[in-house]
Amino acid sequence: MSFYDGSVPAFLQILRSLTGILTKAEAHCKAKNIQPDVLLGARLYPDMLPLSKQIQLACDFATKGCARLTQTRCRRRPTPKRLSMNLKRGSARPPIM
Repeated sequence: MSFYDGSVPAFLQILRSLTGILTKAEAHCKAKNIQPDVLLGARLYPDMLPLSKQIQLACDFATKGCARLTQTRCRRRPTPKRLSMNLKRGSARPPIM
């Protein structure tokens, strides 16, 4: 089994799951009239990073991990100063190969 076979399917599964969670969170916000920023800034425990940062890290980990596996340079994406529910787009996009 190659490194690709051992890691990329796991990255894709995690990112698809994350997309499903964000879809449900977006629907919940609309149904309960909650601002999405409230959920994106939420922490389950005080010493945890906010949800928005955890999403960003999951996407970066998959992208940079795939770049390392293929021995290519990872395209630099600017870190957004303000995150919104459009994070779903970043998690739905497969890692760059």
